Amino acid sequence: MSRRAATVGGTDNPVRRHRRAQRLTQAELATAVGVSRQTVIAVEQGDYAPSVYLALRIARALSATVEELFGEDENTTPGEARR
Repeated sequence: MSRRAATVGGTDNPVRRHRRAQRLTQAELATAVGVSRQTVIAVEQGDYAPSVYLALRIARALSATVEELFGEDENTTPGEARR
């Protein structure tokens, strides 16, 4: 498994890490930001890139910055799309 796959799909996802640190369930975070639980799952798995507005709501709900949760990592090349 590549480092990127482990980071995005595994437990190292920043949204998942922050959510768990605050002891929130996926359903609780979804309710707090106004989306479905399935949307939170997709964001955590890296299958869905949230809109700027949703990213801001998630960051506020998790007391984090958008950059902390969705910023590019050092292993991503400038032209590579985030999934």
